[in-house]
Parts: sequence; structure tokens; C-alpha cells
Amino acid sequence: MTKPALADALTAPRFEFVSERAGRLAYYVDAEGDGLPLVLVHSINAAPSSFEMRPLFEQYRGNRPVYSLDLPGFGHSERGSRPYTPAIYADALADFLLQVVQQPADVLALSLSAEFAARAALAMPGRIASLVVISPTGFSQRPVPSARIGRVAHQFLTIPLLSQGLYDLVASRRSIRYFLGRSFVGEVPVEVIDYAHATSHQPGARHAPLTFLSMQLFTPNAMDRLYGKLTDLPVLAIADRDPYIAFERLDEFVAGHPNWQRLRLAPNLGLPHWERLPETVAALDGFWATLEQSQ
Repeated sequence: MTKPALADALTAPRFEFVSERAGRLAYYVDAEGDGLPLVLVHSINAAPSSFEMRPLFEQYRGNRPVYSLDLPGFGHSERGSRPYTPAIYADALADFLLQVVQQPADVLALSLSAEFAARAALAMPGRIASLVVISPTGFSQRPVPSARIGRVAHQFLTIPLLSQGLYDLVASRRSIRYFLGRSFVGEVPVEVIDYAHATSHQPGARHAPLTFLSMQLFTPNAMDRLYGKLTDLPVLAIADRDPYIAFERLDEFVAGHPNWQRLRLAPNLGLPHWERLPETVAALDGFWATLEQSQ
């Protein structure tokens, strides 16, 4: 049965470009407004897309140029059966900044995409003017599984005739409602569930999420290998509680890195820009205003 075409995640023009390293990528843009561009990067899970960033896109459009990128394997971007690696996701963001945005930009990344943004910043100094990470991975005391364990898990998850069935269970409406419900203090907006279900049922939708579920997209010791090397980049981490991510080492890390700040905006469970938008916007505006004053 033919699956219905995926609607746009945002009410803004959608374009595509081709990254030599990451493939065909879709993005949304509202180029009105002045100042540094803002680039929004959604998380990685079974059903992510630019829809996750909708409240922030709508908040800033018209006030400054704002972009939202669909990462490889998600949204309207290419979803082929191919290797998905942390480097490919970092390359996607780096190529987007170089080819499309074409000037320094403030980047805001959600969850695991914080690691990809850190990789991109290290690869191209000066292109990311500041970085905001919401519920960033990489600060847990629990180590990331070894590469060997990840490969074995991925081989199991991608067994022919089994992988689609496994993914269908994870991407069912009931499952999506349950997992999203754990990320909201209050009720999950129906439109969030609807779009997550729709985007997770497009052709090829299982490939990238199954790599994510095998834990192969996480960087071992990301705190030191990635974040700790961002010595000159202003970074704001917004993190309170998250059912899927632990932040035991974040306060200690921030205390030892003066270019980092942490803000909690309690209570939130990983998506403060959906449930505490005014407070989130105030925090972002204050962070960026401080940077402008220091220049």
C-alpha cells in the first residue's frame, strides 16, 4: 500500500541541497529579519523531524533568519539504507552551514544532536558563533556501549524480514504516545504525536532509527572528546530532567569550563521549548544578548 506523502513540518518554505558526504538534505527557512542566522537541529529517536523545533522556529521567524534542518534519515531528507554514523550527522550540519547558511550562525541542537553540533564546531572553527544544547547527551556516568556491542546489536535489529516488524512496534502510534509522554510534564500535544507517527511511516524510515537504537550514534566519552575541546565557543546547556538522558557530570563539567553555562528551567523532561516556551526564549535571548555585549 502506498504511504501518504509527508506534510511539511513547518509552515515555511522547504528546500533541498546535496551534501557530498551526507546525501540529499531538506531544510526550512524564514530569511526575514536581521542579525546572525539561527540554525535549529532536531533530536535523534524513532520519529524525529523539524517538527520538534516548531515552537522555536515560530518564535524567531521574522525577527532573525532562522533555519531548521532535517537530518539524514529523517523528515524530508534522504532515508536510504546506508551507514549512519556520528561523522555523517556532523558532516550534514557542517555542509549545511557552509553551502546554505554561508555565514556564522547561532546553533541550537536537541539531545544527541548536541554531540553532532560539537563535532561540526570542531571541524570548522568560526562557523558556529554560539551553541545552545537542550538535554545534551554525553554527560552520563554510564559509559557508551563498545563499538563491537553496537555492531552486534545493529546486525540483530536489521535481520531481513525482522527489522521492519521491530521498527513498526517502536513506531506504532501507541508506542510513540508512550515514549513522548515520558518527555512531557503535561499532556503531549496531539499534533506532535500525529506528525511523529506520519514521519515514522515514510519509505525507508526504519534505517536511521535502527542505527540509533543500536547505540552506534553516540560518541564514547563525548564530554572530553567533543565538548571539552570547545574551549572558545560560548555554550548554553539547558537541562533539568530527562527520562532518557542523565546529566550527572554536567555541573562538574560546566564548573571547569568558563565558556559553558547551565540552566534548568524546572520542571521539564527534555522539551522545555514545548512546555516552557516563554522561559526558554528569555534564557536564549539573555544568552545571546550577553554575547553581543561582550563583542
